[in-house]
Amino acid sequence: MRVLIVKTSSMGDVLHTLPALTDAVQAIPGIRFDWAVEEGFAQIPSWHSAVDNVIPVAIRRWRKAWFSAPVKAERQAFRQKVQAQKYDAIIDAQGLVKSAALVTRLARGVKHGMDWSSAREPLASLFYHRRHHIEKQQHAVERTRELFAKSLGYLKPETQGDYAIAQHFQHLQEQTAAPYVIFLHATTRDDKHWPETHWRELVQLMQASGFQIKLPWGASHERERAERIAAGLSHVQVLPKLTLAEVAAELAGAQAVVSVDTGLSHLTAALDRPNITLFGPTDPGLIGGYGKNQQQYVSPTGKMGDITADAIFNALQRNLQRTGKET
Repeated sequence: MRVLIVKTSSMGDVLHTLPALTDAVQAIPGIRFDWAVEEGFAQIPSWHSAVDNVIPVAIRRWRKAWFSAPVKAERQAFRQKVQAQKYDAIIDAQGLVKSAALVTRLARGVKHGMDWSSAREPLASLFYHRRHHIEKQQHAVERTRELFAKSLGYLKPETQGDYAIAQHFQHLQEQTAAPYVIFLHATTRDDKHWPETHWRELVQLMQASGFQIKLPWGASHERERAERIAAGLSHVQVLPKLTLAEVAAELAGAQAVVSVDTGLSHLTAALDRPNITLFGPTDPGLIGGYGKNQQQYVSPTGKMGDITADAIFNALQRNLQRTGKET
């Protein structure tokens, strides 16, 4: 049985789809998947052993010059790839009109998705042959697991979902020399940032612990923040610019992680690493960290600055003790 998954973005949403694949593999021997995903996240599906072909799509980039000759050529090439195989089932887990019209509609096979009352954009349901009601008041991972179960005809397991990608990086964990923790300090919204002074205080509290602190970054302003946090401290390393796979390898080898509300915090959860995610104006609700040893630390006032470095240091110590590395 071959299935096409349509889940194009964002990073967290793509990661939240992985446990549904693991369920399907356990329920249907021999099932294999192809996956249509935004080009920036194309590495993620390839980490799951049940995915054979990743089909990158670039809707975000294409829409900036939709009718230009190069974009027309790319769109045609994508159409040919997505239509090359007739699928036993196509599961649109995105639930948006854009992806349903530009991706799901093109694929050959029976199209499954959420019904009018379940999809993020109800109109998307009009593009599906079979529409499934999925209760909204459950975590995004569980919603997707239920959609796959109903689309492919098995009962959703009652156990916690398994991303099944940590083993992809296991050999890298075994090569790690000195123990380290990672601080994910970068996010897109200003009001989701934890103040640099607080990061700096946490880094200083960790100085006597024996752990190295690693600070990844993606953009130049994030590198500059990391350098300010690390200034003058020998136990803190500002990492070089890394690919998503390289960041995942670093996360996979970490003893623990502290993060703000960002896609990489979901990657940390998918890799089964102990993580403390800091929330201020956003509510973890049904989209917070899902997995083993995931802790949400929510500001009582909704302001990130009111989360103290002492509180996070104490929580981090407990995580490190659970991994057998006392601070």
